[in-house]
Amino acid sequence: MASSVVRATVRAVSKRRIQATRAALTLTPSAVQKIKELLKDKPEHVGVKVGVRTRGCNGLSYTLEYTKSKGDSDEEVVQDGVRVFIEKKAQLTLLGTEMDYIEDKLSSEFVFNNPNIKGTCGCGESFNI
Repeated sequence: MASSVVRATVRAVSKRRIQATRAALTLTPSAVQKIKELLKDKPEHVGVKVGVRTRGCNGLSYTLEYTKSKGDSDEEVVQDGVRVFIEKKAQLTLLGTEMDYIEDKLSSEFVFNNPNIKGTCGCGESFNI
């Protein structure tokens, strides 16, 4: 990711059954709209790539980057004209996850509502499965 940073928070979702869907990741309408806004000024990029990195106090953290092409082992999710690519390492951690975009008076961020998470850190930036 070059000069821009996109912030993301992770939330464990309890008492929610995983429903079989065609896509590994579903997007809320607000997430779709925000991704469209972000990509409008970047015509050379075709979508957003979601990855997972080892960091934080609880083990893993999601990353978001602009991408110009689909990687060989990336899974592609297309919803309402938006393309999201999931890196191979993040595919199993995202099954059944809903990606949302929340904006309030103090912050704006992408939120991953993930039913697979066993624990999160206090700040909500890292998780474990």
